[in-house]
Amino acid sequence: MAGDAMALVADLATITDESGRLTRLYLSPAHRRAADLVRERMEEAGLAASIDAAGTVIGRYEGRRPGMPALLLGSHIDTVRDAGRFDGTLGVAVALAVVAELARQERRLPFAIEVLAFGDEEGVRFPSTLAGSRAVAGSFATSTLAERDAEGITLGEALRSFGCNPAAIPAAGRRPEDVLGYVEIHIEQGRVLEQADQAVGLVSGISGALRLGLKVAGVSGHAGTLMMPERRDALCGAAEMVLAIEEIARSRTNVVATVGRLAAEPGAVNVVPGTAEFTLDLRTLDDAARQRVLNEMLRRCAAIAGRRGLELDHETFYDQPTTFCDAALKAGLANALAGIGLEPIEMQSGAGHDGLALAALCPMAMLFVRCTDGVSHHPDEDVSEDDIQMACAVLAEFLRAFEP
Repeated sequence: MAGDAMALVADLATITDESGRLTRLYLSPAHRRAADLVRERMEEAGLAASIDAAGTVIGRYEGRRPGMPALLLGSHIDTVRDAGRFDGTLGVAVALAVVAELARQERRLPFAIEVLAFGDEEGVRFPSTLAGSRAVAGSFATSTLAERDAEGITLGEALRSFGCNPAAIPAAGRRPEDVLGYVEIHIEQGRVLEQADQAVGLVSGISGALRLGLKVAGVSGHAGTLMMPERRDALCGAAEMVLAIEEIARSRTNVVATVGRLAAEPGAVNVVPGTAEFTLDLRTLDDAARQRVLNEMLRRCAAIAGRRGLELDHETFYDQPTTFCDAALKAGLANALAGIGLEPIEMQSGAGHDGLALAALCPMAMLFVRCTDGVSHHPDEDVSEDDIQMACAVLAEFLRAFEP
């Protein structure tokens, strides 16, 4: 099974929008080629495969009777820019390899299985995120169809170029009675398993996150004639705010804050910046604590703006509470780990996953797979074939014992 999974990971790693590095953004030409490849592999494995209105590839393996409720397995196939090959893709590849083995053995279970390859988990191209999994969960907000990427293309336009019908997205949502749960396998993106010398572990929950856009407005002017005491430099103000955000996050336990984007206008070498915009990604394991930290950060930023004669506006474009994994699914996965001789080590995920959206539809659980040095979102991302085989074994054992 691990060989099949590794082969799919390797093949998908060659499909990119940028020469020389792996970049596969949601609804891009490379995403379309990747979706077509996954659908082809699903059909070769004996699954009935399709692509839904939000671009999710779905492969269904029927149970002992057609139309039985399904257990959902999967992850995402979009990437960040200059990505590693395993993030997201591994979960799709392992799920498909395990179900393909069931099909080879002509084994039917007392439930159907669907393998899903989502898009938009990374949230790189459009302001919102999780479009694919939110569509399946029935929580897709149609207002996001008007959101634009950096090129000015709306999400709705990108869906149509991909070959999807945005108007059909509401129909892609599943009924709770048709879904038994969602299980995702993902690389750990940390070093807990590496330090414990174990291939696979159990996820207790997924940390929530807040994402904001902040805009600082000052006054532009000539770089040679506008004296320093007279300046209302938006970029300098934004830079001080970024450092204040870092200082606050460093003073707290289990808080991470990231300013991933900063841009100034008019952007000329000889003009004092009149506006500056930056993003803030704030994560903690405690939703109430996250809001308190955000409030402090905004107060500090407002004080900096006031002292410098600047105006500050902010808008929250993503607000996802912490989501805990389902106790019953966790128990089943823990038994599967023990069944092949592994400890049910539990970890909290600081990164977001499609399970955040699926938890609104059905019980959700996750397994993490050890990755070398905890590296993720980087070309050096690596997982051994032996560890992938262990992940396949745990999932196969879980499916064998799962009772709807």
